[in-house]
Amino acid sequence: MYSKEILDFFKKKGISIGDRVSISSRDMALEGEIMPKTEAGDRATIVIKLDSGYNTGIKFSEDMDIEKLASGKAEVSFPKAKVTQKKGLPKVTLIYTGGTIGSKVDYKSGGVYTLTKPEELLYEVPELSNIANIEIVPLFSIFSEDMSYLEWQKIAEKVAESLNSGSNGVVVTIGTDTMHYAASALSFMLPNLNAPVAVTGAQRSSDRGSSDAFMNLTCAVAAAARSDIAEVFVCMHASSSDDRCALIRGTRARKMHTSRRDAFKSINDTPIAFVDRAHKITYNNNYKRAGASDKKTDAKTSFEERVALVKIHPNSNPEIMEFYSSKGYKGIILEGTGLGHVAATTQHRQFNWLQHIRNATDKGIVVGMTSQCINGRVHSSVYSTARELSDAGVIYCDDMLPETAYVKLCWLLGNHRREEAARLLNRDLVGEMKKRSGYEEFEEDEYAGESAGK
Repeated sequence: MYSKEILDFFKKKGISIGDRVSISSRDMALEGEIMPKTEAGDRATIVIKLDSGYNTGIKFSEDMDIEKLASGKAEVSFPKAKVTQKKGLPKVTLIYTGGTIGSKVDYKSGGVYTLTKPEELLYEVPELSNIANIEIVPLFSIFSEDMSYLEWQKIAEKVAESLNSGSNGVVVTIGTDTMHYAASALSFMLPNLNAPVAVTGAQRSSDRGSSDAFMNLTCAVAAAARSDIAEVFVCMHASSSDDRCALIRGTRARKMHTSRRDAFKSINDTPIAFVDRAHKITYNNNYKRAGASDKKTDAKTSFEERVALVKIHPNSNPEIMEFYSSKGYKGIILEGTGLGHVAATTQHRQFNWLQHIRNATDKGIVVGMTSQCINGRVHSSVYSTARELSDAGVIYCDDMLPETAYVKLCWLLGNHRREEAARLLNRDLVGEMKKRSGYEEFEEDEYAGESAGK
């Protein structure tokens, strides 16, 4: 955003963003196109695009000579696709919520902006019309870091409504940054699901040559239209190549890289299935199958927001437990070290967590323990520290991901009394945990065991 001084100067000169101008002073003379000002940077600098294609910034001063040479071209809107229906194809509802899969690069400013209409996303994916009859539901258009449980509730309600209205499956497009939180939330909010719900997105915007948006979207639609998976799953690239997508159980997915196309991995479990470029589905793990029930899909969306996720680290201050207690929090998930530990026998009293944890559980706060290790599980009886924590009321959550445990406890406390929520925290409800781990789930090759047909 330009400063008010520059904007007033532009107005006085009849100059708008995109106009071609000449700028001259005693020591320079340039011609170029007035660019939008990005959110960051010096607001008193005018940015122009030179004929070479490079942008340059010029410090504004009242004595510089700026002349308008030509008006800017009208902005070209992103093309849209017409949604078509074909007889004999299954119906799939596409719930559009925004994120990188629904964004484009503004080549004027270099920024990435969300598209305003989902039909824009479908423009370059004509093959979707041969997979399913798509019904588009534009719920909202925001980045996933701006989402809260309030948006998850709306998504879950719309999923249930779509499935109860005859859709064979649902695809939810969402930003990747908090996709694993949203997928976990939907998994718990849709407990009697009887159809596939694919959550997908993109690491790179849809107008980039290296975008993963189109393959992720077509594989997600194929899985929603043709699979018999009655679960929520994340559908994203299985490798950095455009060969296939992995269908990862919604409570087992985690974003493991900031920008790679295969950023999402299945933690402590193998993917449910894979979908290749020809949209062939290869099943790879046990899963809940559609058709087991003829009940309508319910959306149980009550959610307790007063739950915290706390990472344990050296020198961490255990008084954070007292803070959350004073704020009326109902639950805390600890992301402990190793098998599920905190500093409990340290010689430095200010770093000892044990009494603070006892204070929290004595006040009725549900405290769960997970591990900050990516793979593996916590255990309450291997070391004395864990036994003391267990005795203090800490609930060990086996191989559940910290993010999943956090979302689960929020959902449990929103739908059950405190005692029932505590009892169910380390009970498997939707595939979020197993009492026993398989050795093959921790391999150098993340999906090395995929051909075993587990």
